[in-house]
Amino acid sequence: MPFKELVLASHNAGKLKELQAMLGDSVRLRSIGEFSQVEPEETGLSFVENAILKARNAARLSGLPALADDSGLAVDFLGGAPGIYSARYADGQGDAANNAKLLDALKDVPDAQRGAQFVCVLALLRHADDPLPILCEGLWHGRILHAPSGEQGFGYDPLFWAPESACSSAELPPAEKNRLSHRARAMALLKQRLGR
Repeated sequence: MPFKELVLASHNAGKLKELQAMLGDSVRLRSIGEFSQVEPEETGLSFVENAILKARNAARLSGLPALADDSGLAVDFLGGAPGIYSARYADGQGDAANNAKLLDALKDVPDAQRGAQFVCVLALLRHADDPLPILCEGLWHGRILHAPSGEQGFGYDPLFWAPESACSSAELPPAEKNRLSHRARAMALLKQRLGR
């Protein structure tokens, strides 16, 4: 990879840990929290727009090349919601509230209609004014369970059934999740693009 150091446009410790594990030791991933506690307003209407917006902000604040991840859960029955609003689905009250709201929205929906996918868009900017961001997308298809299961991961992991592993995302060992997830798929494409 042509970069020794990148700033990650996220304060999410779980995301930092996952992405650092996927990148390996050749690149040091630093949190934007080292440079600023201010989160940019995610005014984009798509994962792509928000990833670019966050990466530009991080590159500007840190002076480093920036990697941003905009991820979320898109539930078929809900027309793709919570989508780009996944992290603040329950008005910023956190993972447990988001999960409870999702379960409530799907209360009487049968398994056959609970299809969903985790979506990840990674944006890599060489500098704040980079006119040609590198964009990579990863999708992880599954369905939404009727109750949380598992203790690993974060976000909607306890509700996301991963068919290839026959368990929830929150029941997967971290190394297995880092191989299968939407983030892993986007990162594999990014490494390919960067010739790694």
